[in-house]
Amino acid sequence: MGRRVELETARRLGADAKRAGKRVVLANGCFDLIHVGHVRYLEGAKAAGDLLVVAVNGDRSVAALKGWDRPIMSADERAELVAAMRAVDLVVVFDDETVSSLIETLRPDVHCKGTDYTEQTVPEREEMKRIGGTTKIVGDPKQHSTRDLIERVRERFREP
Repeated sequence: MGRRVELETARRLGADAKRAGKRVVLANGCFDLIHVGHVRYLEGAKAAGDLLVVAVNGDRSVAALKGWDRPIMSADERAELVAAMRAVDLVVVFDDETVSSLIETLRPDVHCKGTDYTEQTVPEREEMKRIGGTTKIVGDPKQHSTRDLIERVRERFREP
């Protein structure tokens, strides 16, 4: 089980891991309502290295990315759920729309994104190249989304 830490602690632990010859992996997302796609994405990210740091979007950045009615759960709750997953080592919360600044600070060996991206469409791919890291697409085909889950709940419990 992982733990939520401040960015500086994640930076220090990542640097320690790299000095020990381990590969540091960064994954990120909103994780607004956890579903099987999230689990498979994070398991795929963990398989790409040794220390998995997951950056969870803060509430402001989720609203900017997903709309006024999101997030459903607070950043603290989402971070706690993500940290509870077996594949996750560390969780940080951030408020930017991309993880470019986290890449600069953490300097991961690998940045993993889900299958709704290609290596060419990952916004942070140039930052990863610049620091000598790689970008990897992991997880199962994008057949799960929080948006779809919310809509299924609305449909199922709609007044007749």
